Amino acid sequence: METLMDHFHQWYAVIIFIIIYGSVLLFMPFYSKMEKKPKGVYLAFVIAFAIEMHGIPFSMYLISIVIGRYLPEGILWGHTLIGSVGYLGLYLNIILVVIGMLIIIIGWYHIYHGYWKKVKGRGHVCQSGIYRYIRHPQYTGLMFIALGMLAGWATLTNILLFPVIVYMYVRLAKKEEAMMIEEFHEEYRLYQEKTKKFIPFIW
Repeated sequence: METLMDHFHQWYAVIIFIIIYGSVLLFMPFYSKMEKKPKGVYLAFVIAFAIEMHGIPFSMYLISIVIGRYLPEGILWGHTLIGSVGYLGLYLNIILVVIGMLIIIIGWYHIYHGYWKKVKGRGHVCQSGIYRYIRHPQYTGLMFIALGMLAGWATLTNILLFPVIVYMYVRLAKKEEAMMIEEFHEEYRLYQEKTKKFIPFIW
């Protein structure tokens, strides 16, 4: 345990993680003030993850106070379930984060050159590239990143925040789609019918 404790109090690593994982918010769509809360929750998730991974393991300290002993490594501190799956969680984290970031950046590229760019003074419904398969790639990517963090280093705070992130972005997607229907009418309704919201062919 003393060896793993050397992993903490590395505040430069905390800052680096927050910058890297938080930077994806720069590629998130921004239509109105209603997006501030979901972004705030995601940023809180990232900060909690970074602090508990490289700063101070608050979850372990809190639970150890309640139960009177330290939890085994991998149970709400350390690499997730390392005693059972080894570093599989870490590898899943890397894979999901890379996939999530790629989805976000690709989605941003297509929507920037479609809806945001306002070609000829009016944006259009993005149906090319990744938007042929899902309607909200940025939110899908963000959920992948958050899930990856849980797979790599689950903490009490992040376990509690993850369903909140999913709920808030599902809710935000519904609001944004209502706005798109108001702007594009039947064109967007037809687009909804032939594509899934978050996961191709599934959800």
